[in-house]
Amino acid sequence: MAQTATLYHFTIQLADVDRGVYADFELRVARQPSETAEFMLARVLAYCLEYQDGIALTEGVAAVDEPALLVRDLTGRVTAWIEIGAPDAERLHRGSKLAGRAAVYTHRDPGPLLAQLAGRKIHRGDEIPVYELGRTFVADAAARLERRSRLAVSVTERQLYLDLDGQPLTTTLVEHRLG
Repeated sequence: MAQTATLYHFTIQLADVDRGVYADFELRVARQPSETAEFMLARVLAYCLEYQDGIALTEGVAAVDEPALLVRDLTGRVTAWIEIGAPDAERLHRGSKLAGRAAVYTHRDPGPLLAQLAGRKIHRGDEIPVYELGRTFVADAAARLERRSRLAVSVTERQLYLDLDGQPLTTTLVEHRLG
């Protein structure tokens, strides 16, 4: 019998000082059976770091033709294509052409991804940021996740502060470029 996704419920308080974005919201995330807790948490953190009107989670690792996150304008046009992990060059190329903006968030060492994508044909590749979430930061936070969690996410001067059910964690958001 096929396994089903596990539903996680997050109550999030966001204060992104760098972008001037402040919001309180709830997020329900379906964690696919093949998805690690670290990947799912990276999706949630990317959602917070990209939060704006029209943002939506897709099916994550189960989404074949979509990234982990999409942002659509009021007409339904895709304006941002946000990948998690290590997307291939063709996928980034297609997303960058389709959307006004593309980005990647990774919870692993970005070196192999950057090497894999170097010299590949990617539409506006030099404009695509690859954000490195600290590996130990994501692993530590993922180990503490409950199916119902309260997150306070604060970003200031590229420092990410996470309060996960009363347990503080911090990391530096490091930006790399494909070009």
